[in-house]
Amino acid sequence: MASLVHSIRSLACRNTPLLRSLAVRTISSSSALQQRSCNQRILAQPQQLLSNFEQIGRWQLECTRSYSAKEPLTLQLIKERVLLVLKLYDKVNPEKLTLESHFINDLGLDSLDHVEVIMAMEDEFGFEIPDGDAEKLFRPADIVQYIADKEDIYE
Repeated sequence: MASLVHSIRSLACRNTPLLRSLAVRTISSSSALQQRSCNQRILAQPQQLLSNFEQIGRWQLECTRSYSAKEPLTLQLIKERVLLVLKLYDKVNPEKLTLESHFINDLGLDSLDHVEVIMAMEDEFGFEIPDGDAEKLFRPADIVQYIADKEDIYE
């Protein structure tokens, strides 16, 4: 019994290339037939093919993403946006808020509130303010000047 199994295995191993070539020929001939029938369908219905391409073209146009440049900043616009963000912060009294107000001394914010204000400014203007720079920004005027310097805005 063992010799029979051994013989079958050796025959299968010797004829493996032959089996592979037969399989490749069978697959390629069937794909050639499928290709011919596909080409015949395309030639028989050219209008439908064109309408399919038009639909694809419309789909591609609908999926195109358009980008635009950032809104040009001015010093006045930066001041307005900084003050707006601070007025919307719930721990800041809008009546006491000026460009020269100190966050801790005048507005009564603590260090955690200061960090939250800086994070709100990062979100508003779309860039990160490093911790070393954030520690120096204690007034809205300082923030305005910092953002203007980062965005290269001078008057």
